[in-house]
Amino acid sequence: MTELESASVVFFLLLAAAGGGVVIRPLLPEEHKAFETVQLLKLVIGMLVTFAALVLGLLTASAKTLFDTTNNDIRTYATALIQLDNSLRQYGPDADNPRQILRTYTAAAISSTWAQEAPPPGDYFPKNLPPNPSAQHLDSRELGSLLERAQHEVRELQPHDPYHQNMDNEALRRFDDLIQQRWKIVEEARGSISTPFDRILVFWLVVIFLCFGLIAPRNALAFVIITLGALSIASAVLVILDLGTPFSGPIIVPSQPLRDALAYLNR
Repeated sequence: MTELESASVVFFLLLAAAGGGVVIRPLLPEEHKAFETVQLLKLVIGMLVTFAALVLGLLTASAKTLFDTTNNDIRTYATALIQLDNSLRQYGPDADNPRQILRTYTAAAISSTWAQEAPPPGDYFPKNLPPNPSAQHLDSRELGSLLERAQHEVRELQPHDPYHQNMDNEALRRFDDLIQQRWKIVEEARGSISTPFDRILVFWLVVIFLCFGLIAPRNALAFVIITLGALSIASAVLVILDLGTPFSGPIIVPSQPLRDALAYLNR
């Protein structure tokens, strides 16, 4: 289920809960509509609203932190690609093939991770490489195999002097850092929202709107206010879910850092 679908489900659940309260209210005995009962109901609503507001605020802050962290890690990843290419460039022509594979990997990572955007211009898939890795995400096996192949070719280089030996060691060290950074981004892309906790929060919201339906006057203005409230809560849930999944939904981490890195690799 996408983030928009989840938010839509929350919206209709809240409206249904409020509608259920409106339907149930006339069926209640008169003693259940007494002033003391209504005051108790308002007290419970206030308590639940406070809890729900606190949790929504914490979830929003947590999701925004994850989004910002992933955004910074993408920039760090782009920098690591540039530094690795610099090491291979300084090694000399013998490292041209792993550099070509690195360019292919970067272009494929952009095309697959940001599939909704235009792919990088140019032909990055020579005959001796996979024509178009069937990757759907940054953690795909095809993308990983490209990095592993480039790393393997660097290990097979035969340095013939101390300078090239140092460049070879530096390139291998940067490869290790790059792979570690890649898996860090992969783990962040899986999201941080706990499904059980998310369902408990939705349950609280449903109870709140059910109580709203029990005490709300039966007129058009009350209906509009409850609908706007449900829409506001659903939009907040959409933002939380969207920020918690940095590579899917309307709000995504920008691909520009990797595109800039690819442009530098092509120089």
